[in-house]
Amino acid sequence: MSSTRTEPATWRDRLPSFGVQVLIGLALGVILGLVARSIGADGTDAATGEVDPNWLTETLTTVGDTFVTLLRTVVPPLVFLAIVASIANLREVTGAARLAWKTLVWFAFTALIAVSIGIVLGLVLQPGNHTSVSADAAADPSRTGSWLDFLTGLVPENVLGLQATAGGDGSVGLSFNVLQILVVAIAIGIATLKVGEAAEPFLVFVRSALVIVQKVLWWIILLAPIATVGLLGNAVASYGWDALGSLATFSAAIYVGLALVVFVVYPVLLRTNGLSIKQFFSGAWPAISLAFVSRSSVGTMPVTQSVTERNLGVPRAYASFAVPLGATTKMDGCASIYPAISAIFVAQFFGIDLGLTDYLLIAFVSVIGSAATAGVTGATVMLTLTLSTLGLPLAGVGLLLAIDPILDMGRTAVNVAGQALVPTLVAKREGILDEDAYNAPRAGKAWREDEVPVAA
Repeated sequence: MSSTRTEPATWRDRLPSFGVQVLIGLALGVILGLVARSIGADGTDAATGEVDPNWLTETLTTVGDTFVTLLRTVVPPLVFLAIVASIANLREVTGAARLAWKTLVWFAFTALIAVSIGIVLGLVLQPGNHTSVSADAAADPSRTGSWLDFLTGLVPENVLGLQATAGGDGSVGLSFNVLQILVVAIAIGIATLKVGEAAEPFLVFVRSALVIVQKVLWWIILLAPIATVGLLGNAVASYGWDALGSLATFSAAIYVGLALVVFVVYPVLLRTNGLSIKQFFSGAWPAISLAFVSRSSVGTMPVTQSVTERNLGVPRAYASFAVPLGATTKMDGCASIYPAISAIFVAQFFGIDLGLTDYLLIAFVSVIGSAATAGVTGATVMLTLTLSTLGLPLAGVGLLLAIDPILDMGRTAVNVAGQALVPTLVAKREGILDEDAYNAPRAGKAWREDEVPVAA
């Protein structure tokens, strides 16, 4: 006979709930950001001509960047280990191939709804005809997207999916491609199934290492409220809200579209599938709020995966496949709402008339294009792909860069909300959702902690 007990109370239990801590961080970030902006710059670098930030802005930047770096450090081992372990566990999941296809169908379906909202808002609000931005701001982007990026992004450059970039000072920087790590992990996971019993020692190691990585992730997440102060404070100090004036209609159209997706479309889908709206948003809140301040779907992915499993009740074997895939291809904010309204803005600004075929192309690019740029995800890349497909001037991207960081916060939050929503809906429809976990009272932590079994 066995019983269970929860972990003993600690000093953290006497602190405000995790959600309250993040809200306090948001408020402090805005206040400190405004203070840093009022202090002004320390001067201008004589060599580069760049503005030197003051000590407070520098501190906020360091705090926020350090946290995002820690999260991104956990991403490669977490994705690799989780995918390999999940494929090994697929023996226990009925209809694994069906789950994969239904996930992709729901990705496309929700993206189609989002891009339709973007097109309607662009036509109704006409942001390109209601702007005071100067044509002098038009400039070609530094990065562009193409339909070949999907094929090249699928092929791993090495077994770890790492990429090295040489710096001007002789240093070498390493980055990773989540899509390539996904491909490598799927290949190794399938191989372990084919090998059979001989692969059991390897799988034992993978499962043990995954538990360790998840524990490290939890330690990092505990720093999220502090990181929120730095991330949002830096955004306010560096960009402020001044640039919004000349692009007010465009900015309003983006945020109205994002709000309609999150607060209308997603709740309708949840209720249609018999799920509580309140429980979804309270469960996904740690990931959504972190995405808003960090502006990184990939950096937020470890948190998204954890809340999807522990708070929303999606089986780990499925969530560890669906969430990483969604982090690279499911972007209702960056790949649907934003490029649709932006393309219409650019067309209106340059006096180019769009026809029905053009609007259908915008929808096509938004639904399929996020996969085509999965190896180099980003709103700018998606926008350039949309503009080039429609034959619109890429110089129009430069008109929107001044306010991109402010819009990126909302876009990323919507991306992550969708990345948690789709696995939840699919799991519910397939009858594998742990509804007890989904409907469980929130303890005020980032996610529901598992009970510790104790042998009696």
